[in-house]
Amino acid sequence: MNVLALFAISALLSLISSGVFAKLYLWPRLRTMARDDALVPLVAPHMLLRFLGLSFLVPGVVSPSLPAAFAVPAAYGDLVAGLLAVIATAALSKHASWAIAVVWVFNAWGAADLLFAFYQGPRLQIDPGALGAAFFIPTAVVPPLLVTHFLIFRLLVRPKR
Repeated sequence: MNVLALFAISALLSLISSGVFAKLYLWPRLRTMARDDALVPLVAPHMLLRFLGLSFLVPGVVSPSLPAAFAVPAAYGDLVAGLLAVIATAALSKHASWAIAVVWVFNAWGAADLLFAFYQGPRLQIDPGALGAAFFIPTAVVPPLLVTHFLIFRLLVRPKR
């Protein structure tokens, strides 16, 4: 089996399993909570995991053949998303009046960043092997983060209790 097929299968199965986990274990609990309280455990993982995207800029971690047109926006997009996640988590935990506004900004930016990277990869015809040690980011980290973005949007459009 070629590397591209393994990459696609890994990412797809990670997305499916993340969705199943969210449906069975996360959503039943989150939907009964107050919106602001339910958002914290969904936003907080982003402040830990989004900084991994900076590894796309580290020589030796990724192949020199990884196009800068992919690596630079992915790395800096993740950096901004991670910083916004820190701000959003802190604002939610302090019950700041502007917390929901920053969660909207974080979630829109973060989801767009991940979706843009998924668009850029095939458009630039990136060989998954060029990701080097960062291969696990789009196959194991990004899918659960996409699911959390979906759940955050779902909570944001739900009327406040």
